[in-house]
Amino acid sequence: MNIYINDKPCKAEVGDLLLNAAKNNKAHIGYICGGNAICQSCFVYVLEGADCLSKPGEDEKAFISDKLFDEGGRLACRTTIAKEGTIHVLTRAEKLRRTVLGLNVPEFITYAQTIGYNVTNKLPSGVSNIVSRVQSGRLNPADSLKKIAAGLGPASLLVASNFIETFPFMQMPLDMAGNAAKGALDAAGSVARDALDTASGALCTISDGRVHLPGSNCPAHGPQEAIERVTIKSK
Repeated sequence: MNIYINDKPCKAEVGDLLLNAAKNNKAHIGYICGGNAICQSCFVYVLEGADCLSKPGEDEKAFISDKLFDEGGRLACRTTIAKEGTIHVLTRAEKLRRTVLGLNVPEFITYAQTIGYNVTNKLPSGVSNIVSRVQSGRLNPADSLKKIAAGLGPASLLVASNFIETFPFMQMPLDMAGNAAKGALDAAGSVARDALDTASGALCTISDGRVHLPGSNCPAHGPQEAIERVTIKSK
């Protein structure tokens, strides 16, 4: 079957997590915490097909307010495809991007108010849920940290991609900043190489051309690969 994530058709099967379906199809759903239901980066809005999905469990209820549930809010790392049907979901990042691009100020204000309400009212229950899962052994802190580390790369790419898509005029300044940083690193590397070559030239003079620093470029003898080779014979 096909489900639609940010209007992109994605192949999925009954029993799949929404998060895994997105990852398998390279669709945009964040997962900073690695799917541990502790960060809400995989939050999505179910626009169609809510009846084809599993019912919200205690982990989702601990983090999502009734207001967001009413808007179709779910955590993709805790939502399973229960039966075949037409399913359309929109990620939080894509919803915000479309709101900004559409210059929809009233919708943006409503969005910000809803998110603020959710954070204020669900933070205590969310923290309590995490503590309870750790105490019961359902959540391993060490394993969670590994998953968070693994998820930072994809998450940063997702953020960068959405930022550029939302503010395309920032592409040139970012490229300029990247080129400037690359230029600074190249300049630093050049200074280091010059210092190495100078030191090697001095060592060459002192040792009468017999010893050079590895990787240096001696003015008198050209590039050097190794320090003087010595053959040792045993009786």
